[in-house]
Amino acid sequence: MFIYDTNGKLLLNIPIKHLSKSSPKQHQKYKDVQIDPEYKWQKQHWKSLKTAYQTSPFFEYYEDELAPLYQKEFKYLMDFNYSCFEVICGCLQLNIDFYKTSEYIPEPKNAFDKRELINAKIQLQISEYNQVFMEKHGFLPNLSILDLMFNEGPNSINYLKEVRG
Repeated sequence: MFIYDTNGKLLLNIPIKHLSKSSPKQHQKYKDVQIDPEYKWQKQHWKSLKTAYQTSPFFEYYEDELAPLYQKEFKYLMDFNYSCFEVICGCLQLNIDFYKTSEYIPEPKNAFDKRELINAKIQLQISEYNQVFMEKHGFLPNLSILDLMFNEGPNSINYLKEVRG
């Protein structure tokens, strides 16, 4: 995810275990991607979030709900991502009905398919909102949902509805 820190856009990524180099063409299923426990990424991510957003209007409002994500150990990236999704939905008071499939479905029928929203290569056009370091670097779009939540708080839902049009 990208966040807004004092120097501008900062990437926080999670180190993963890669497949053996002896089979470079082999693709790994998302459900099997393991987080590499050798790196202390959770401590680093939480410290970066606190440093970047502790002066934002709503960091303290969400801090207690988000902190456990950076304290619990996760073996699989998918488990961490689902936990993040559930916590964010809870923070925003969203009741989203979702389910996991046992296999990849290229074109799901009878489902609200929004997989394109997680494509980091797509730059969405969004309206500006106040950001902590806006006076220093201007508005930075396409950051983590946490940036919106820490800056807009409970109004984040109204903002997202407006952007969705």
